[in-house]
Amino acid sequence: MDMSSREIRIPLDEAVAVLQDLNEFVVSLDRLGSRQASGTADDQTVGTFIADWDVARRLARARHVISAALDAQLSEEDNTEIDALCEQGRFYGTESAPPPSADQPS
Repeated sequence: MDMSSREIRIPLDEAVAVLQDLNEFVVSLDRLGSRQASGTADDQTVGTFIADWDVARRLARARHVISAALDAQLSEEDNTEIDALCEQGRFYGTESAPPPSADQPS
């Protein structure tokens, strides 16, 4: 499937909500990374952020918004191909994911 010229429509309110969540995560994770580099935050701080800010649920919602748009606007064959591509990602805790760096505890 040629994906370069295809377009998918997402309702503006849903696109804005996803964009707001992603922006919060990018800015917050950048700030956390800076704090870790300066020694004022540790891995527990990142874990607390992920839990307190409900990151997993909010990212799952973003994935759902995009998936629902794809499901509604593409053929079953196209969606099957996209699902297969997504399964090729790198997932934490699997052999295909890079191991933690030597300076971080496992």
